[in-house]
Amino acid sequence: MASQYYHQSSHGHVLPFPVGKVLCIGQNYSDHIAELNSIQRPEPLFFIKPNTSLAALSRGVTVPKNKGECHNELELAVLIQKKLTCVTEQQVEAAIWGYGLALDLTLRQIQARQKKQGRPWEVAKGFDASCPITPFIPKTEISEPQNSQITLLVNGKARQNGNTAQMLRPIYQLISEMSHEFTLLPGDIVLTGTPAGVGPLVAGDKLNLSLASGDKNWQFHAQVY
Repeated sequence: MASQYYHQSSHGHVLPFPVGKVLCIGQNYSDHIAELNSIQRPEPLFFIKPNTSLAALSRGVTVPKNKGECHNELELAVLIQKKLTCVTEQQVEAAIWGYGLALDLTLRQIQARQKKQGRPWEVAKGFDASCPITPFIPKTEISEPQNSQITLLVNGKARQNGNTAQMLRPIYQLISEMSHEFTLLPGDIVLTGTPAGVGPLVAGDKLNLSLASGDKNWQFHAQVY
């Protein structure tokens, strides 16, 4: 939760940014759209998770009790360091501090119910600690953010494996479009969508998240409770 979470670098430093909101996009990978039997639409599907959704991945992943299946959605996360309002794609790069990995935890049955009733998704995606996140890697160490492999292993078996080159809306375009709908502030986080392979997490699962860019690879581990 926000009271326990702070932005941290992959080098172990606490970063000097407030804990902001989490801006998200749904349906940014075509294979994920297909696995949920959804329809690709021309307009972006934006939503926001509150700052109380943030939790350090290293502290573990908590699955809510008695609320149906809680699905993993692995995503590349972007930490914002400058205010962005109605900016161009060319202005986005300077506003990025770095990149990490996050799980956009989703209560799938509750989300399906909300969709059917035409209601917002917050109760399915915005609950406390619904965004476990890794420390952030400085952008100077990510040689190709738009050609990076993101992978999730659950109990040693590959569940999600995608490349950011597969995004329907690339990172800079995505953040530019978001800035025309919401002002992004230092300490805000952008989640860039999930590839195929979402599925339920249960207590006792062991998770391995990895981010590979160029010749570098970062590994992160967590337990599900």
